[in-house]
Amino acid sequence: MSKNYFAKRIICLTEESVEFFHAIGRSDLIVGVSVYAVRPPEVKNHPVISAFTHANIKKIIGLKPDLVIGFSDIQKDIARDLIGEGINVYISNQRSLDEILAYLWSLGHMVGEGEKTKEFLLELEEKMKWAASVASNFKKHPKVFIEEWDEPKIVGIRWFSELVELCGGIDIFRERSHAGGLASERLVNSEEVVAANPDIILACWCGKKVDIDSIKARPNYSEISGVKNGQVIELLPEIFLQPGPALFLDGIDQLISIFSNYQIK
Repeated sequence: MSKNYFAKRIICLTEESVEFFHAIGRSDLIVGVSVYAVRPPEVKNHPVISAFTHANIKKIIGLKPDLVIGFSDIQKDIARDLIGEGINVYISNQRSLDEILAYLWSLGHMVGEGEKTKEFLLELEEKMKWAASVASNFKKHPKVFIEEWDEPKIVGIRWFSELVELCGGIDIFRERSHAGGLASERLVNSEEVVAANPDIILACWCGKKVDIDSIKARPNYSEISGVKNGQVIELLPEIFLQPGPALFLDGIDQLISIFSNYQIK
């Protein structure tokens, strides 16, 4: 092929694509990022052009991207406005771990880095195999409540649920996590949580810091095993709520550590 037809100027509306391009050594393609992009630390060198639900369309146009990459139906309005300006947009809707790997595969081939992408995905798959191997030796598999938001209470999205179970936990609201892609399909009430009596509560709120004391103070939560045993744990959204490399690179290690510690309690 005599010419390179791949995208050379990319704007990333969410964090996972930023981390991926850095991981395969192609951060040079990025000309703009979301304000929520914090991984890796070098991300601060990129211009900020968006939040999650809105973006600076004029600034994006001025950067002359040949591709804008985003995530989820929540960004459909941004995509519509950019498409209206004649800009190429790719919005993905990955929800499971397998879909995340498929998404990364697509991104890598969209920029002509098939081999680097293959090597990177093999690394992530090996990390998953390691987690499954460690978890298979656990004598105790804790019941886990994943809380993605407090009011209304939203249980963890599918990839979060899958990661917990890969690492040896039992998601008490697995069926709801797998039910669909919308947050409204993952609502739960306090009575259900108390009745399920989780051994561990993993709180990871998107957009604000977790208030662990407020969780413990909820009506009847003092009856929950996880609260009694001090197992209400805050996890970072930039690791667990972005459907990309961070889940595998850091998320697995953190969950394996939490569930390993549970073995000795």
